[in-house]
Amino acid sequence: MNADRLRPVVLTLAAGVLAAVLTGCQQGGAAAGGAAPSVPAASTATPGSAGSAGSGGGGTPTAAPTDAPTAAPTVAPVVKEPAAPKASEPVPAPKPKTTAPAPACVDSTPGPDDVDPDEFALYRIEELDGSTGKVNLVVRHGAWGCGSADSDGGPFVVTGEESRWALDQAAYVTATNPIVAGTENQRIGVQELIDWVDAHPDSGLVFRYGTGDDGAIHRLEEVFTP
Repeated sequence: MNADRLRPVVLTLAAGVLAAVLTGCQQGGAAAGGAAPSVPAASTATPGSAGSAGSGGGGTPTAAPTDAPTAAPTVAPVVKEPAAPKASEPVPAPKPKTTAPAPACVDSTPGPDDVDPDEFALYRIEELDGSTGKVNLVVRHGAWGCGSADSDGGPFVVTGEESRWALDQAAYVTATNPIVAGTENQRIGVQELIDWVDAHPDSGLVFRYGTGDDGAIHRLEEVFTP
């Protein structure tokens, strides 16, 4: 057989064999791909929706379980009401302390409790340096004695030693009998009082006095004695 005539035949046969081989490989690959296991896609349907789809919508959907803890019930705090105060018995008011009234008069030499703190008997007046603006009264304290039934009053009974009290030369001074005529107090000057006392020393006339902020006597009033 001529070689030129055989070449087309050989090429034809070779092409047929190659086609058969390719066809077999494609079928084998398909078979292998079909045997491989398939991974199902993750389902996003909820249990409720799945149940509805399976039963055709006639079934009751099942609630999904939850892990959230149930909240504990709130308990209101117990508030204690204050106990009602017990009725207490009325406390009796303290009895006022009673003090014995000061005696209106004394029958003997007066003691410290009997001395009148606002009155004294005047005996003398001592003049001081004019720059001080004051003079000294020489006095004795005491208390009023009890007079007889037919008298107008008792005498002023002195006690203790003589003492000296400063009298302001601008003090308010009043006097009655015997310094001035009459039984009513009249305003006099300090110098007028000094002149009378110098002329009648140790007379013991009784005066009521009041002091100022400086401790000196700023008010002096004679007490009338019958």
